Amino acid sequence: MPAGYGKLFHHPKFNYCFETEVQPHLANRTLYFPRGHVVGGSGAINALVYCRGLPGDFDDWADAGVLGWSWADVRETYEQIETQVAADGAQSGQGPLHVSDVRDQIHPLNRHFFAALDECQLPRTDDINDPEGEGGAIYRINTRYGRRWSAAQAFLAPARRRKNLEVRTRAQVERVLIEDGRAKGVEVLWRGQTRQIAGGQVILSAGAIHSPTILQRSGVGPAETLAEHGIEVVRDNPNVGGNLQDHLSVNYCFKSRERSLNNTLSPWYGKLLSGLRYVLARKGPLALSVNQTGGFFRSSPVRDRPDQQLYFNPVTYTTTKAGTRTVINPDPFAGFMFGFQPCRPTSRGRIDISGTRHRDAPRIQPNSLSTEEDRQEVINGGRLCARIMKAPVLLRLVKEPLDGDIREMDDAEILQDFRERCCTVYHPVSTCRMGRDPAGSVTDDHLRVHGISGLHVVDASVFPNITSGNTNAPTMMLAYRAADLILKSGH
Repeated sequence: MPAGYGKLFHHPKFNYCFETEVQPHLANRTLYFPRGHVVGGSGAINALVYCRGLPGDFDDWADAGVLGWSWADVRETYEQIETQVAADGAQSGQGPLHVSDVRDQIHPLNRHFFAALDECQLPRTDDINDPEGEGGAIYRINTRYGRRWSAAQAFLAPARRRKNLEVRTRAQVERVLIEDGRAKGVEVLWRGQTRQIAGGQVILSAGAIHSPTILQRSGVGPAETLAEHGIEVVRDNPNVGGNLQDHLSVNYCFKSRERSLNNTLSPWYGKLLSGLRYVLARKGPLALSVNQTGGFFRSSPVRDRPDQQLYFNPVTYTTTKAGTRTVINPDPFAGFMFGFQPCRPTSRGRIDISGTRHRDAPRIQPNSLSTEEDRQEVINGGRLCARIMKAPVLLRLVKEPLDGDIREMDDAEILQDFRERCCTVYHPVSTCRMGRDPAGSVTDDHLRVHGISGLHVVDASVFPNITSGNTNAPTMMLAYRAADLILKSGH
């Protein structure tokens, strides 16, 4: 059930529930850093927004020197993997991944967001995944018949019928076995025993947090870090774990003069009725993401492309402890959230091991908001939100602000509020980034690890740069394209 992601967000059975190191530029806070601990990875516990990214994101990849990853290249792959499902159920495309248009189910409160855009003379778009998809839109989500349709359902489930595939759950990779510069297999902890699995090739798809830490435990990484933990250096490459990029976001919450999803999902009977609708029709608020509308915008007309992604959600909620669990509860009054994330941060962080075993939690240091450019982008995003919130239609809708009132903040207050309240949008990438030059990257444009034959990395860690929006869709595109490259090259 799509809305069930709220229960997975803090669930230690399905989520690694990591924390970052202290962030000096974010009021010395640590940030919650969830990662999927389930077949399908983080895409099996995320908020389901399907966002390809802007064409310029991938042309940036090509400009960074990786061949075959421009917008023209990746657009073809997107079209291969997708089946677009219209609100009336009509389908186009024949890909395994269903992308649903849910405009018939979003809450009526969202209409005020679009009216505010019109009053501010800001653009709209029918499809955020269109190459010209700048402006306000209803977010498409990766669901099929009202149920989550992650990479595990779309790609792995059909393949599990193959005789040459074995899926081992609850198996933790300790390291890649490397002999004479070639990957020979992996060492895993499975059913209480350490086992070695041989293979002609090894493909790591453990994500932007775990792939670099597996490489480091295998002797591929910064020599100083490996020496600190007594690991023999197979290949000294400080880029392994480096170049960490992520999106940061903040929400401004308001009480509403009009009913919102809070009125539907806060009372017990509202939950019951929504549950019955979901069971009987696979529709309604439980079939949707919490992120219903938003889009890509330029904070100033002089920008050559969008620099801010917005989210407008017809709900507010609190998180509370219930025994050992953390529970997300809609507020008992009408409300909505409006927030932003700068699209292309320039701050760079690191992921490094803290020990020699998989159970040793990684050191996650995003180094967030460490550049003046990023701090200015936060101010630009806050100004854009303030402009929209001052639209007459939203001034009439708002009863009172719940947090700081973005409409009244000056630049310094916008930045300070962001430092104190922002969180990650859970889009870590680039810790094993692609590049032609081994001196500045970990993998080449065929996702082969520099200097180690028979070893690939295929996940968001190889992004040369972060895409402008949600990273699940480009990760699946990358994986499908990588599979084709590996099959064609034979190594």
